[in-house]
Amino acid sequence: MMTAGEVIMACLLDTALGDPRWLPHPVRFMGSVIAWCDDRIRPLLHRPAGQQAAGVLLALGLPALVYAIGWGAIESAGRLHWVLGRGVEVVLAFTTLAARDLIDHARSVLRALEAGSLEGAREAVSKIVGRDVSELSEQEVVRATVETIAESTSDGVIAPLFYMAIGGAPLALAYKAVNTLDSMVGHRDERHRYFGWASARLDDAANLVPARLAALLFVPAGWLLSRRVSTAGRAWSVLLRDGRKHPSPNSGRPEAAMAGALGVQLGGTNFYGGVSEERAKLGDPGPVLVASHIRSALRLMVTASLFAAGFAAWFLL
Repeated sequence: MMTAGEVIMACLLDTALGDPRWLPHPVRFMGSVIAWCDDRIRPLLHRPAGQQAAGVLLALGLPALVYAIGWGAIESAGRLHWVLGRGVEVVLAFTTLAARDLIDHARSVLRALEAGSLEGAREAVSKIVGRDVSELSEQEVVRATVETIAESTSDGVIAPLFYMAIGGAPLALAYKAVNTLDSMVGHRDERHRYFGWASARLDDAANLVPARLAALLFVPAGWLLSRRVSTAGRAWSVLLRDGRKHPSPNSGRPEAAMAGALGVQLGGTNFYGGVSEERAKLGDPGPVLVASHIRSALRLMVTASLFAAGFAAWFLL
């Protein structure tokens, strides 16, 4: 179990370093394992039942393996010296957080838009979304970025802190394995319909609580930043009204709360591989989305993340 101070240190490391390419990152290891299984194992299984069974084994086996490796690394380091063991856990915990990385990517989109480069903004947003971006208008680029900030606040900050608080760095790493599995194979396309089914369902379960916590934290964050009770009330009412409209059982909650806090409308038509997908509108019709809404969304994300870090540290006192 981590201490409150260790959670804070992990957050400070993420704030200072983000995702440095020189640091061996557990998520890259997870991604390599998933890609190998997807490229080498899945094609050998021609029947849906076989692909689904293999997908279940991968969905359960990789998080268990990652948990065991994380726990073993901490225990081994601790046997050399307790300070080393605590240091290893802090570093491993830091690698599960993605607040700084999200901020950096969103700011890249913002800078491109403010410089008048729609092509640059499309290229920047392509690094954080899965939808087609080549034909996005400026308003659609902003919408994609704001929606990603809302969802990634849950996936990249709140959820790791939640699992860190109840199970230390090993459990936070296991969560990242689940989340990475979903992002790589948890799709509804023909390739992953059966192989990725278990990964998608496990990710839904793992994010059930964190997504709702993220949405709830956007409510006081909106009040604190605007100094208006009406902002919190709007975020709350939109969350209750629209949070269930998203096709994901989780993503709609933080996106709806974000839309309410910003006073904008999210959702609409997205294209994936050239195929349109209509998403429910979240929030009330409001002002046209502009670049400054990205900055406001980032402020909400940072404020909600600070609340979450504080609650996690308080829980561990």
